[in-house]
Amino acid sequence: MDTEAQHTERDPSSPAESPVDPASEDGSRSVRVSGRAGPSWRRTGLVGAACVVFLLLLSHFVAQPFLIPSGSMEPTLQVGDRILVNKLAYRFGNEPRRGDVVVFDGTGSFVREEPAGNPVTGLLHDAAAALGLAAPDETDFVKRVVGVGGDRVVCCDEDGRITVNGGRVQEPYLTPGDRPSDVPFDIVVPPGTLWVMGDHRSQSSDSRDHLGSPGGGVVPVDKVVGRADWIVWPFGRWTTVPETDAYDSVPAPPAGGHPFGPRESGWGSGRESAPGSGRESAPGSGQDGGQGSARGSGHG
Repeated sequence: MDTEAQHTERDPSSPAESPVDPASEDGSRSVRVSGRAGPSWRRTGLVGAACVVFLLLLSHFVAQPFLIPSGSMEPTLQVGDRILVNKLAYRFGNEPRRGDVVVFDGTGSFVREEPAGNPVTGLLHDAAAALGLAAPDETDFVKRVVGVGGDRVVCCDEDGRITVNGGRVQEPYLTPGDRPSDVPFDIVVPPGTLWVMGDHRSQSSDSRDHLGSPGGGVVPVDKVVGRADWIVWPFGRWTTVPETDAYDSVPAPPAGGHPFGPRESGWGSGRESAPGSGRESAPGSGQDGGQGSARGSGHG
């Protein structure tokens, strides 16, 4: 009996049969199916691109990471902390409140306007910074709001404390051993702007240092990137940025406005530069001092 497999001629146009294995123990035959395993490189690339676009949109509209490179906001934010800035906090009619820790663009108030560079390079840098792959712009700062539009902020009273609209402010978030300010000042905050200060007062370059600048030391509300709400790195400090009730008893500014300050200008007076400048970076920046990044980094 011939046991060799018989070859059958087939029409060239007919589909080839799948190769089969010899009969198994139960007499059935298994069919081998050939095919590609895993996704193609094109599919992988598309998925990766979609993820990048999603992260960029999230960072631009919702929340953005920032790196704290200096100690100007200690002990609230420490060197090496990475924070998430809530960009929705001040939309839909909400505005910064006293005590909030905010990230803002200091161009025109804390730093001078500079000529625009290469737009393509700037766009690529901003995208990389938003993803935490590059250092942020050096114009972003992180500070605490001490006064809002219409407030009169004075330092210091007979007990060495800051007053806002005549109400004394006890500041539990200050670095132990720091005074509210080493140099006196008296400022009436113009509408639509903020008076901001670092928690590590002796190491923070803040509104006090820029009283003689064109912006008068105050930050326009529309320059605020968002509110620092979460510390996400390192894991040992994974928590929300603590809120404060230090300003709960501060009275509202008088309806008719405050009397003019010592310079009779309504802008107040104070030092040209604060002792011990220290800019704190927001996420991504390695600058010394208080630059806190809203684009992946920031000043302090």
